[in-house]
Amino acid sequence: MVLLAALLYGAPYAKAIKSVATAQVVNSWRVAHQSLCLGAVLMFSVAAILPFLSVSAALKWLIVVALVTSSYAFTIATPLAAITQDRGLASGGQGWARLVYWGNITGAWTSLVAAGALVVAAGMSL
Repeated sequence: MVLLAALLYGAPYAKAIKSVATAQVVNSWRVAHQSLCLGAVLMFSVAAILPFLSVSAALKWLIVVALVTSSYAFTIATPLAAITQDRGLASGGQGWARLVYWGNITGAWTSLVAAGALVVAAGMSL
């Protein structure tokens, strides 16, 4: 679903380029399109190696839940940032800007958890 959404975000990205939208809008759609494609490919890659990691099921579930949470948080936050023209980098926003901020925070922290857990799992499996 994340990959499908990411690919579909290519349409408003192309539209923003063609309509000579502001640099912030074009960049926001580029980030939504490209970063979510990479996130989806990362999930496919981790899914391929997960069965070969010699760690507990709980650690594997932590990696999976963190990656899925991160991906869906960014799937919501990145296009909303482009639509609202709010980067979501400050906590003081109102309305949709607050959702963009919390989506970015949730995505960033859960990405960090997933990366840390994956490094630990890889180290334990050596």
